[in-house]
Amino acid sequence: MSLADKVLAVNNDLPIRSDKPVHSGKVRSVYWLTEEDSKRLIIEKGYDVAPDAPLAIMVISDRISAFDCIWHGEGGMNGVPGKGAALNAISNHWFKLFKEQGLADSHILDIPHPFVWIVQKAKPVMIEAICRQYITGSMWRSYEKGEREFCGINIAEGLNKDQKLPELLITPSTKGILEGIPGVPAVDDVNITRKNIEDNFEAFNFTTAEDICFYEKLLKEGFDVISNELAKIDQIFVDTKFEFGYVKNKAGNEKLIYMDEVGTPDSSRIWDGAAYREGKIVENSKEDFRQLLLNHFPDPDILLNKDRMPERSALARYNALPAEVLMKISETYTGIAEKITGKKIELSANPKAEIIEILRNDYQLID
Repeated sequence: MSLADKVLAVNNDLPIRSDKPVHSGKVRSVYWLTEEDSKRLIIEKGYDVAPDAPLAIMVISDRISAFDCIWHGEGGMNGVPGKGAALNAISNHWFKLFKEQGLADSHILDIPHPFVWIVQKAKPVMIEAICRQYITGSMWRSYEKGEREFCGINIAEGLNKDQKLPELLITPSTKGILEGIPGVPAVDDVNITRKNIEDNFEAFNFTTAEDICFYEKLLKEGFDVISNELAKIDQIFVDTKFEFGYVKNKAGNEKLIYMDEVGTPDSSRIWDGAAYREGKIVENSKEDFRQLLLNHFPDPDILLNKDRMPERSALARYNALPAEVLMKISETYTGIAEKITGKKIELSANPKAEIIEILRNDYQLID
């Protein structure tokens, strides 16, 4: 069996019983269960959710996206071996710690397979909550050009690239296109201020204005939990993205939870501590892949310039990356996952067949 066979690239074609279209994102696909199956599983498995809560099967893939494109490799390798299992293992680890330490629950109810989550439907808060502990990436590029205000927060003069910030910064942006909010352009992923959120909390899907403080508390506490744990393995938690939503428990009470993924190499920057102390940056996150792409192609402006998106899409479609590039990224993802969880990431021989067997036999979700 070739390595390409162990990669789960297509994850939206599983025969899971559903009466809605499969929602397929850059990395995950979501299968909404029928009302009957949702109710049956809630009873059979004893999930702490409202009896009529819609459930979904979320299947991760090994696909890799960067610069808003999906990339592939030579030899039919349409993803990064071990990436999906590594991402899920890391998220599962942090979500479990958050719950144990009394922060908040997540949308995950069950983990039938390393590639699969059973989740409950949440009402998403329409904010991508970015936390930054160091000045790097897009923030540094703006700072270097003279910008000193980020999301309504003023930043000190005299900072150097990759320096630790005086305090943890929350720099939120919109999740999706939000219409009719004064001072907030109706485009995806636009920076917003805390005042924007306060003045329009319902437009961002917050139930109450008080929940803004709670969301910030969960952000900071979640960041600190991950940062402290990473420090134990000499890794630096540089910045990350959190997402939140509302769900109801069995008693019908609404609660704010963590959702999507958390503290992964896809949603965060993680640096090697020893290298940083020597003045070098060694990325244990997707940033490593972005840098490889920028170095691999002769004209990196295609990857950085949004006006050249058609060229960029063609670059991703028609250029198979060398297998060694994808294997280096595989080592980054599985390596950091094994350090964080203390467990080996095993490559499934045929992940799709395994998922189908489990969902058929243990959950009766496949006819």
